Amino acid sequence: QSWTVVPDFTHHAHSASLSAVAVNNRYVVTGSRDETIQIYDMKKKIEHGALLQHNGTITCLEFYGTAHLLSGAEDGLICIWNTKRWECLKSIKAHKGHVTSLSIHPSGKLALSVGTDKTLRTWNLVEGRSAFIKNLKQNAHIIKWSPDGERYVTVIINKVDIYKLDTASITGTITTEKRISSLRFITDSVLAIAGDDEIIRFYSCDSQKCLCEFKAHENRIKDIYSFEREGQHVIVTASSDGYIKMWNLDLNKIKDVPSLLCEVNTKARLTCLAVWLDRASEMKENSDKAATSSQAIEDEKSSIVRKQKVCWTDESDKTAEQKRKITPEKQKLKAPLQKKKKKRNSSA
Repeated sequence: QSWTVVPDFTHHAHSASLSAVAVNNRYVVTGSRDETIQIYDMKKKIEHGALLQHNGTITCLEFYGTAHLLSGAEDGLICIWNTKRWECLKSIKAHKGHVTSLSIHPSGKLALSVGTDKTLRTWNLVEGRSAFIKNLKQNAHIIKWSPDGERYVTVIINKVDIYKLDTASITGTITTEKRISSLRFITDSVLAIAGDDEIIRFYSCDSQKCLCEFKAHENRIKDIYSFEREGQHVIVTASSDGYIKMWNLDLNKIKDVPSLLCEVNTKARLTCLAVWLDRASEMKENSDKAATSSQAIEDEKSSIVRKQKVCWTDESDKTAEQKRKITPEKQKLKAPLQKKKKKRNSSA
């Protein structure tokens, strides 16, 4: 099976470089040094609006399912957004310095964040308040939960500390030669780590040993992602050399170097990456292939809804004036709708 990568939707999104990107099953959101978050509807392939709550570079974005988005920025705030109406439900002053990274627990009840105030903070998302603060010796720039939520990792320059959830204590440390720019849990216990060199390394969280390493690019690797499709595990990498590459990984032969599926030269200086999968089309293909009872199709739909964590890539720009026109329009729309509802209620 040969893979090709072709541009499908391109937009001049921000007036400065992109600093963060996230996706759920419908939307792509991009954060930038221009202090705004842009929203794109991938089903319709259109620009959907802008979020203007933060002051300072947007440093991290993460969806939880289809209903919520969390954003963090250099203003020290974490904002919780409802993705139905794109309202800011809560704005939390999370860190005294910048928020550098955040990660939502698979249950959706907890989030972790790190910032330039040398703290790791646990957030109770049910109540929207701080639950626990841990002081770190240095500023961490990445934090991430494992898929099963049993452990989490922090990255401080070139060092990964692995924590167990039940004890909140470090169970192991992985150290690399160069600064780490991105990491991804490939399984609950295997980490893919990329950094300021051309090499991707897979590490075991249990033994902290390097299972495999291979040269992926000609320049430093900026971001790494992974997804599963029809039983195939795919790693996607983006580099300062402008290339996006997709690799086929055999989880049963984790020590073998992944095979290159395809590559594309974007001719851009890539800064971040995520992968958006069109689950609806995939579902239709699968249901067309299958011989089928309606129950089988229902099961398939529900399994696709459950697999919501997917992502997409972008490195775009757009002027500040264009986007500022979008949000006020939406606010104008809300007020008349609310008035109509009140009239109906009073006449009833």
